[in-house]
Amino acid sequence: MPIASVNPANGRTLKTYEPHSEADIEHRLALCAAEFPRWHSRPFADRARILLEAAAALESRKDEWGRLMTLEMGKPINAGIAEAEKCAWVCRYYAENGERFLADETVTTDASSSWVRYEPLGAVLAVMPWNFPFWQVFRFAAPALMAGNVGLLKHASNVPGCALAIEEIFHVAGAPEGAFRALLIGSDRVASVIHDPRIAAVTLTGSESAGVSVGREAGGQIKKTVLELGGSDPFIVLPSADLEAAAMTAVKARTINNGQSCIAAKRFIVHRDVADAFEKRFVERMAALKVGDPGDPSVDIGPLATPAIRDEVDGQVQRSVAAGARVLLGGRRLDGPGNFYAPTVLVDVPPGSPADAEEIFGPVASLFRVSSLDEAIAVANRSRYGLGSSAWTRDAGERDRLVREIAAGSVFLNGMVKSDPRLPFGGIKKSGYGRELSWQGIREFVNVKTVWEA
Repeated sequence: MPIASVNPANGRTLKTYEPHSEADIEHRLALCAAEFPRWHSRPFADRARILLEAAAALESRKDEWGRLMTLEMGKPINAGIAEAEKCAWVCRYYAENGERFLADETVTTDASSSWVRYEPLGAVLAVMPWNFPFWQVFRFAAPALMAGNVGLLKHASNVPGCALAIEEIFHVAGAPEGAFRALLIGSDRVASVIHDPRIAAVTLTGSESAGVSVGREAGGQIKKTVLELGGSDPFIVLPSADLEAAAMTAVKARTINNGQSCIAAKRFIVHRDVADAFEKRFVERMAALKVGDPGDPSVDIGPLATPAIRDEVDGQVQRSVAAGARVLLGGRRLDGPGNFYAPTVLVDVPPGSPADAEEIFGPVASLFRVSSLDEAIAVANRSRYGLGSSAWTRDAGERDRLVREIAAGSVFLNGMVKSDPRLPFGGIKKSGYGRELSWQGIREFVNVKTVWEA
């Protein structure tokens, strides 16, 4: 069955692509396997040069790449352009720092000489999502290629144009044909690729269920995995917080990428002493957001990526309301073509309802009132997810407790959770394991080799 690229703003098919055949898959696997020994034997400077060229290609055509993302998955055009720029940043970051991150490390032991080497593993399969169709790929590809690995990309089936564009970017940058290849295949064919002995490791960004599936297949083959999965991030507001800044950031943190981000703030946990004031500011700002054509630079929120995602979000909202949640704003699909959903604010959300216990991948915020810091931390931690968290306070003692006690891969104080090439990124609990970015990310797919000489 052809793979279709469909504009989520109007439901029109942009282009169809023929899935790769078994012969196509074999060809790409063979190219990567043949290239690996050549690629990892090249000097770091050669690989860095190609990453710098990729950065230049991203920036010189950022408007084109941004428009492609907008057309295929609906993100606002300005966000798409910014995503291309961020991808250039991560390429430059690893071009400038990769060799240092992987330098041999001398260790003093009873040997005359002993040290640790970092060596690439081989071909890494990346199973990537549609929501940040360039960034998720480049934050894997830049460190993996700089380390000397080669990459195979199985992208989400609704962004095939993005997958092929990324392949083109590396080609234009001068990467050998087998250093990075895209596979246009459905999820039902991923297991067979994982099982192929030429695949050394797998990285996935996606849903919890996708992580379980890929982790099971890779584990059965004893292959290293990194899983970055879902999130239901808490956003805690305590009495000493700057409420104006907190409310303004909260709206952006919930609606970034049309609300379709694993690290978007989803559960807003507010102390009762400031709850009324925060709620008023937050709802007013959510109501003022402009929803519409994501190609219009003045639009804040575009469509959800597919009709199925919009229907799932609406179902989660309706089930939460049936359980006792109250709608302060939105809570409905928007009329007309496209997968648009109204910015939504829910309060009185019962524990265990979808708005409390599940990840909602759309512009839906759940507000919770708490009476103490202890209760705020307890509500934050009762989620099965543990990706990011944001907490707002000017109290040093509260800050220290939040850092120590929130169960998440990151704690952002008085700021919005974001990924940054300089900092490790990943989660705990059902949000996955392993880290991307920084020096920790580039060392995920290497052999940490001990060398000891008498």
